[in-house]
Amino acid sequence: MTALPGNWRVLIIVENLPCPFDRRVWQEALALRAGGYAVSIICPKGRGSEKSYELLEGIHVYRHPQPIEGDSALGYGLEYMFALLMQFSLALRIAFTRGFDVIQGCNPPDTIFLIARIFKLFGKRFIFDHHDINPELYEAKFGRRDVWYRLLCRLERWTFATADVSIATNESYRRIAIERGGMPPSRVFVVRSGVDLTRVHPVSPRAALRRGKRYLVGYVGVIGKQEGLDLLLGAVAYMRQVLHRDDVHFVVVGDGTERAAMEQLSRALSVEDCVEFTGRIPDAALWEIIETADACVNPDRANEMNDKSTMNKILEYMAFGKPIVQFDLTEGRYSAGEASLYARRDDVADFAVKLCELLDDPVRRETMGEVGRRRLEAGLAWHHQVPQLLQAYETAMNLGEVGTRSVDSNL
Repeated sequence: MTALPGNWRVLIIVENLPCPFDRRVWQEALALRAGGYAVSIICPKGRGSEKSYELLEGIHVYRHPQPIEGDSALGYGLEYMFALLMQFSLALRIAFTRGFDVIQGCNPPDTIFLIARIFKLFGKRFIFDHHDINPELYEAKFGRRDVWYRLLCRLERWTFATADVSIATNESYRRIAIERGGMPPSRVFVVRSGVDLTRVHPVSPRAALRRGKRYLVGYVGVIGKQEGLDLLLGAVAYMRQVLHRDDVHFVVVGDGTERAAMEQLSRALSVEDCVEFTGRIPDAALWEIIETADACVNPDRANEMNDKSTMNKILEYMAFGKPIVQFDLTEGRYSAGEASLYARRDDVADFAVKLCELLDDPVRRETMGEVGRRRLEAGLAWHHQVPQLLQAYETAMNLGEVGTRSVDSNL
């Protein structure tokens, strides 16, 4: 018997970013609501998302404080434990008010299964939305496989063991769910973090963003240890000191635990006058930067985490028809195809040379940008992912009787 989605209620739990700032989670929530599900979200507070409760576009958003932001193994542990307590408290509140039939847990961290296990005792389903491969993420951040790494491997296994259905962001993650997580292939669905093209509005370029330079290069994303901003700054220094290029301005959009360190590194490399750090900015300002940019970059360093992960920034660049330069990683190449040039892994000199080649060839830039936009429209945009998301939910809902179907029922 096929489940009727209008009778089902969804609780999405995410710790990594506040909503609606977390674009993947927000797009999933909107797609589920449009598909007839009643949707609630638990997430942390953040700049621009300080309210404890909001009803946004039909989505009930519950936010908790996040006083701890980890930048060490112990710090992350404390952050995640506090978030887990807040999430469980809000889940109880929602269970006894709006109610829910399925929990969608979005990692990192791989701890939300602990909440799901409790509610599964009452017939709820658990869908694991696999955003990051956390053992590899830990190794990328700290460069070691110690007791914390082994704990993360266990948490990942327990998460997959608890999940009724798993959502993977790409085929690499799907293989991990099946081979490492032991999930039946029929219960693992690829839902890529595609760009919602209906929410990307064309804007006019602003020449002033070039700060008097001939070219503008853009970076959009998190500023953490594994994102390779130090490699990008090394490439900028190489362009200046070895290739004698002083006609390029770089804009780095985003924030993260390494932002202060990267700003300090830019000064140490004497490139602070041509690298601008904006922090998090509104979409309209972000779109102006990407629209003005002559090329965009993805300097993710080569490691198991980045090689297997799909980076949202690549798809965002493609949505604006921008050519890309990045290091040659598996999922990065799958996403961008011929819309990108690929430098040798972690080779800042080759990255700088490739970027200069691209900037000096306007015809090639235009062709690559058009290829990227068509590639996105043909299969990678968000509207292509929605059917898989809804199928994942239908599969979870039809595994057996779950909770009750009354909108106002509780535990």
